[in-house]
Amino acid sequence: MKSNAEDFRLSSPAFGPLGHIPKRYVHDGDNLSPPLEWSNVPADTKEFALICFDPDAPVPNGFTHWVMYGIPADVTSIGEGEGKQAFTEGTTGYGEQGYGGPAPPPGHGPHHYYFWLYALDTALNLKLGLTREQLLDAIADHITAQVRLVGIYES
Repeated sequence: MKSNAEDFRLSSPAFGPLGHIPKRYVHDGDNLSPPLEWSNVPADTKEFALICFDPDAPVPNGFTHWVMYGIPADVTSIGEGEGKQAFTEGTTGYGEQGYGGPAPPPGHGPHHYYFWLYALDTALNLKLGLTREQLLDAIADHITAQVRLVGIYES
């Protein structure tokens, strides 16, 4: 369904807004990427990009857990553990491509994991392996809407 940018929504059947991210989706669990669904896609969307980021990580500039882009405009969900087979994945803070689940230091308290979905006004055909910063630089002038889902996890 195409709509105005303010109606754009992102959710997960695995956890709700500010909900606890199940062990299945964390680094010391099954390390599967969680299922995500979006709706009310802005009418001018040509492609999506997705980033999962932990601003609470005790490292400069936080920690990147997932960078994915080249998601076609007609896609409205990513199933559990999906992504790399169909879309272009970037490099995480682990130095790897693909999803790397939450792994906050033990005793560091709850961390917030921001899943950001960006609607873009063009298909960019970006190279494989971009970092979060490189992706954000590449899409900056093409973002027509963005939406987030925040999950929480604590070791």
